[in-house]
Amino acid sequence: MSTQRDLANVPAVEEVGSFDRHRGPVTCVAGIPGRSAAVSCGYDSAVAIIDFERRAIDLLGYHSHLVNRVVVNPEGTLAATCSSDYTVCLWDLEQRSPLRVLRGHWDDVEDFAFAGPGVGISVSRDRRILVWDLDTGAISRILEGHHRDVLSVEYAGGMIYTSGDDMTLRQWDLHSGAMVQCWGPFEEETDTCAIDTVHQRVILGADDGSIRIFDLASGESLRTIDAHSSGIKKVAVSPINGNILSAAYDQRILIWDAESFELLRELDPHAGIWERSLNWAPDGSQVLAGTFDGTAMCWNSADGRLLDEVGGGAADLGNGCLNDVTCAGELCATVSDDGLVRLAQLTAQRPIWTDRKQPGVQRVLMNAVCLSPARASHPSATLLWTGAHDHRLRVLGVEGEQLVGETELMLSEGPINCIRVLPLDPCEPQAALEAFVACYSGALVKVGWYGPGDLRIERKMQLHNGAVKALRLHSDGQRAISGAADGSLHVWRLDGELLDRLAGHTAIIDDVDFDPSGEFVASVSRDFTVNVYHFDSGRLVHSILLGRESPKCVLFWDRDTVLIGNYWGDILRVDLRDERISKSRIATNGIASLARCGPNLAAVSYDGSLSLLEPSSMELLSQLHCLQQKLPDYAQRASFDA
Repeated sequence: MSTQRDLANVPAVEEVGSFDRHRGPVTCVAGIPGRSAAVSCGYDSAVAIIDFERRAIDLLGYHSHLVNRVVVNPEGTLAATCSSDYTVCLWDLEQRSPLRVLRGHWDDVEDFAFAGPGVGISVSRDRRILVWDLDTGAISRILEGHHRDVLSVEYAGGMIYTSGDDMTLRQWDLHSGAMVQCWGPFEEETDTCAIDTVHQRVILGADDGSIRIFDLASGESLRTIDAHSSGIKKVAVSPINGNILSAAYDQRILIWDAESFELLRELDPHAGIWERSLNWAPDGSQVLAGTFDGTAMCWNSADGRLLDEVGGGAADLGNGCLNDVTCAGELCATVSDDGLVRLAQLTAQRPIWTDRKQPGVQRVLMNAVCLSPARASHPSATLLWTGAHDHRLRVLGVEGEQLVGETELMLSEGPINCIRVLPLDPCEPQAALEAFVACYSGALVKVGWYGPGDLRIERKMQLHNGAVKALRLHSDGQRAISGAADGSLHVWRLDGELLDRLAGHTAIIDDVDFDPSGEFVASVSRDFTVNVYHFDSGRLVHSILLGRESPKCVLFWDRDTVLIGNYWGDILRVDLRDERISKSRIATNGIASLARCGPNLAAVSYDGSLSLLEPSSMELLSQLHCLQQKLPDYAQRASFDA
């Protein structure tokens, strides 16, 4: 059923003999006090210890889903990992083994803080703050008040500080559970906060690129720094002098002076850095981070020099965690966290990888890919459009089963999440191809492709306040629909005129799709629902709860059938006639994207698999792999039942 083509330029299944790198993006690297070592975690569900002296990564074990954050206690004896399996795990760093699992959240756990001996605090997308007795694993207190996902937590001096998607920063009393103070709501999401215990300040990073600084005692606003040109994903404070580290989607990592608030230095850039992963080392001498490519980084904080990168080797193909798929007949193209475009012929009889290419100078995470016909004057019959974390749109030609040429355009609107191309006008075969690009900044960008080397921005439209996650163009060639991280779902003309706001979702919208007739549109959201609307009227026809496992992608297969991929490796088949749901697990990690592949269904997963399925029965017809994510033997003895 599964075959691989053994070519020098085609990724083969990795032969795994040791854990020498994470097999997924590294979400966090936290230093261990008194040691040249850190604990890391990632989208491969793994937790590991990085020894910077030996330049080695040793696996501790696995969660049953993505791991979002790791925190080490001040003594260096315990680590806590927060996971999308809705748990926190405590790890004994001396015994190098899992110690206890904390269960109580009902959505992704995003952050954790140690609050003295035997006390911990976790925050989650379930909007709650849980205080834990770490000796027993019991919940001591539940704090409620945030209206949307809580993404960051800090503890200092008997007070808890939290921030998240409801655009607020909140202060809570640990012992009474009372909310003491609330800053905001601001005009943008506030993903990250930190405490400066040296100067008694709280630091807030915002999605408009600003750093806001408040006095802990009075709550007074002390300064706003216009730090970045894109959303800040991490702020952290030096434990030695209070200097502020900020990392944002403009791919800059900056250090700010705690006294003057002036920019001290910028760390050496690295194309693969994941901004949310950054931390100071416990002694303040270094800055640590992870990459989308499964490695760990270390900088000298005094001069910004990149000192080391641990994990993998020069010839390593990196992490083929597949993020998007597009098909033209049996030709499939995928993009992934390792910055490679892969082509495949996806058939039931003999699926094969045919080519791979790294667009750009450096390997950079890519989230978006789209195949389209080329103009009649272009030698390639097909064009491949890719969108990357570095804000760049790249167009390549497809000749036969190979990728050729490259045209690049900087959009300067944050990471690119989605690309859709208008069909060619048969009456104007020489006209520019028009594409629409969904960006993290909230912008929708119209671009024109006039030929190799000639790719232009035609228009920028700001229709959403949050990152645009999903986009579809209607078959009438006049209208489109887009969904965003702020839960908005907008219908608009291709000239940028807003036509309608479709109500119904209360959280991030991950994907949208039209039924083949264009009469209806389906959307899936982090509120665990699929909604179906009548497109012309905007009337909500169905709102179906999908359970407590978050959906990621949607394909409106026919008038009565919606297919949904979720973060747990399932494809859900929703029959709209009776709203009945059937589920098939086809992957060991999240389903990132679905696409039509001739009469069948193509699906890609974060576990590195490209699958071909029969859409009615969900029978797996064939499957290709470019990654083996977990170590099977080690997983049996090191993982725990979460």
